[in-house]
Amino acid sequence: MKRLKFLASLLTIVMLLGCNASKEGGKANEDNANKVTISYASWGVGTEKEQNIQRKMIKEFEKKYPNIKVKIVESIPNDKWNDGLAAAASAKAMPDVFNLSDIPTAVANDWVLDVADLAKDDEDYAKVPEVVRDAAAYGDAIYALPAGQQFLGYFVNKDLFNEANLDAPEHGVSINQFVDSVKNMTNISKGQIGTNNPLAILDWYPAAVSDSLGWYTYTEEGYHLDSKEFISGLNLAKSITTNNHAYESLTDEQKGNFNGSHPGEVWASGGLGLVWDGTWAIPAYAENLDFDYDFIGIPGGRTVVANDYIGISKTTKHAKEAFLFTKWMTFGKEGYLKQIDLVAKEGKALNGVPLTTDKEVLDAYFEIQDLPGIRKAYENLDNAIIEPVKPVPGYVQSRWEAPTGVKIKDHPNANMHQLLEASVKGEIKIEDYISEMNKLANQKYKEANEAIGK
Repeated sequence: MKRLKFLASLLTIVMLLGCNASKEGGKANEDNANKVTISYASWGVGTEKEQNIQRKMIKEFEKKYPNIKVKIVESIPNDKWNDGLAAAASAKAMPDVFNLSDIPTAVANDWVLDVADLAKDDEDYAKVPEVVRDAAAYGDAIYALPAGQQFLGYFVNKDLFNEANLDAPEHGVSINQFVDSVKNMTNISKGQIGTNNPLAILDWYPAAVSDSLGWYTYTEEGYHLDSKEFISGLNLAKSITTNNHAYESLTDEQKGNFNGSHPGEVWASGGLGLVWDGTWAIPAYAENLDFDYDFIGIPGGRTVVANDYIGISKTTKHAKEAFLFTKWMTFGKEGYLKQIDLVAKEGKALNGVPLTTDKEVLDAYFEIQDLPGIRKAYENLDNAIIEPVKPVPGYVQSRWEAPTGVKIKDHPNANMHQLLEASVKGEIKIEDYISEMNKLANQKYKEANEAIGK
């Protein structure tokens, strides 16, 4: 009898253990079933050995979301990004999430998913500056998400102006004050020059003097290169060039007066009053410059925004997880605060500026970034303009590469950039060509829009 009771008890224990094991096994199987792997291709991940901020952010994401594993795709060459993506698409091996060299190419090749439904009700996406969201929208579709944000404009060497008993220009400086600063700072024999790149004026000037025009006169209707604003900007660039107020327009003999062999070295050595650059340079400036500087943007105070973009593959099986990961790495509040924390621990400067207007993020950012001009650039985001390189169809052709059929010196068929450069140098009269150039720029814009069905 006792033996029967013992066997019954033993059987009960075995059954209970079996049930628990079954439950635990079922939970493990369920957890495994819920695990998702998404692939990610980016030119910013560096190497496994380097363990840069992007790789650390990925690890933090996997801690936050243990059901999602991120596989880094390293087979796409940084110098031939679109070719690599095309090869991946042909092999049906597109990464779930990937950087975009430009949005139109990705749309034309049908690589990217329309994420409008994922983004429309997302609180973090709603805090991305409107001008940035609009730049990536094609009608009601959203084929790209902002991946990184930079401001373009001039940085000023405040010490150099103070030593010359000149008022250093500040954010919002007028066109006339900007021109005076460039001229008054130039003293070639002393190795001092007003600015580095006069050709940048062609791009920002129209937007600085007209609220209705954008970068390089771009609007949604097209380009307006035959406008008085563009011609005035070109003539200003020509004046600065021909009067030797820009380092890049000097002769080799004149450059011999400067401490440095290129504009970057001349700026770092304290010989440039105003350097045209982007906020991507701030980490290097913070580490290497030994003079007081500030960001002043472009004359007139409009903020110029340049963005990188990320796409989610049209073939992904995990769109929600891909969107969540993209948000963490780019515009999401929680992710950006984690990025600030990681950078602060390493004692480094952030590369770029926040992709959000969230107050908590901006307060945390400005605790470690104290340039007054950057704050003012944020205050003016409502009237910002977008650099069109990555979002605008055909921009590279319209601005630089389209052949014009005009012979200039060694160029039997000069492209748009070569023709503009020749006019800035005073080698041709732009009035003789600008009407046809405007037609050509708009033709390339139209062709590129048609290629993506816009």
